Amino acid sequence: MAGFPARSGAGTHPTATSGRIDGPFRLLMLAGFASLTGDGIRMAALPLFAAISTRSPLAVSAVATAEVLPWLLVALPAGALVDRCSPRKVVLTAHCVRALAAAALAVAVFTHHAGLPVLIAAAFVLTSGETFADSAFQLLLVELSGRERLDKANSWYVAAETLGLDFGGPLLAALMFTWQPGACFALNALTFLISAGCVAALPEVTVSRDIPGPRAAAPPMRRQLADGIRFLARQRTLRTLVLAVVASAVAVSAANALISLYAIGPLGIRAALVPTLWVAQAVGTLFAAWLVPRVAGRFGDGPTMVGALSLLGVAFVAVGAVRLAGAVWVAYLLVGMGAGAWNVLSATRRQRLTPSALMGRVTSAYRMLAWGLMPLGAAVAGPLAKVTSLATVFIVVGGIVVAVAIVAARPLTRTGR
Repeated sequence: MAGFPARSGAGTHPTATSGRIDGPFRLLMLAGFASLTGDGIRMAALPLFAAISTRSPLAVSAVATAEVLPWLLVALPAGALVDRCSPRKVVLTAHCVRALAAAALAVAVFTHHAGLPVLIAAAFVLTSGETFADSAFQLLLVELSGRERLDKANSWYVAAETLGLDFGGPLLAALMFTWQPGACFALNALTFLISAGCVAALPEVTVSRDIPGPRAAAPPMRRQLADGIRFLARQRTLRTLVLAVVASAVAVSAANALISLYAIGPLGIRAALVPTLWVAQAVGTLFAAWLVPRVAGRFGDGPTMVGALSLLGVAFVAVGAVRLAGAVWVAYLLVGMGAGAWNVLSATRRQRLTPSALMGRVTSAYRMLAWGLMPLGAAVAGPLAKVTSLATVFIVVGGIVVAVAIVAARPLTRTGR
């Protein structure tokens, strides 16, 4: 099974038919790396600044909620607007707005005017811009790489995401925060401007706006949103992807909520070494991003996706069940490999199955369900650990992910709809 054939509705940029990973696509990856680095800076610096400046758990929680809320409130209409507009212009506009918001936050921090309302507003605006930029970026990725090369294109993107979001951004935030917290947000603004500059240099792509169905004219916004959700619900493989992602994301968020406590408690790891677990996971993700196109090319993307989910589940079981010295780092390396392989191939499958005219709405709905429901896992993790044990939470998480892999195996390994 080599994947799905290219759909009609791809852009008219030359790479959309040739499938070459050429200069414009590399420039798009540079833009993505820059903005993801900025997101990594914000994700590390904003909660830390909120904690230091307010010393209030309620205030920190309010800022964290403001960062997540746009994925529930803004993502769907953002996707519909992306499907009506030029994706290049949407990304460019979104990053310019985000740069202004980050710069305003930097000025507020430098001048000691960054109170709680300012932090909440900045968090909401920055993530709201991300919902627009993310959907439009996905469409640009498809059009500039060509659907027949999406596995390689997504492996590049996952590598850029890991390097920027998990490595570069947090490291830069740590360095800048010790000097001046406001500098973090100034640098954040600069990364968005760099990304916007790269996007401005991209060629315009022509995207077919033919929407599947009997209607020829563009419908109202409400109907557009319904079209996107209906397509996602009716397309069997996409529906399977969504259910697998939601179940796995909720389960994994439970593990993420407790790993620090589990590490310094039952595992006896020094607090200073806990962040190295995330480094091990990121290394595994980078390795998977490089390896997965080769594995999928030999065994097929469906079996590789099932294998990735299975590896992820088994790795979490190992975190809870194996307490040998060094085992948790190996387990988190495998967690990164499983998650990275799944992210590359699930994104590729989703993009190949989605017409360009629906890409924004389907991507936004997918993100809303996957990311918007993750707090549920974190909410359940504590009570479950209280009733059982910390180790049990990881075993349960792993078991859920393995069960998802088993249930999803048959539809994922089919090449039809």
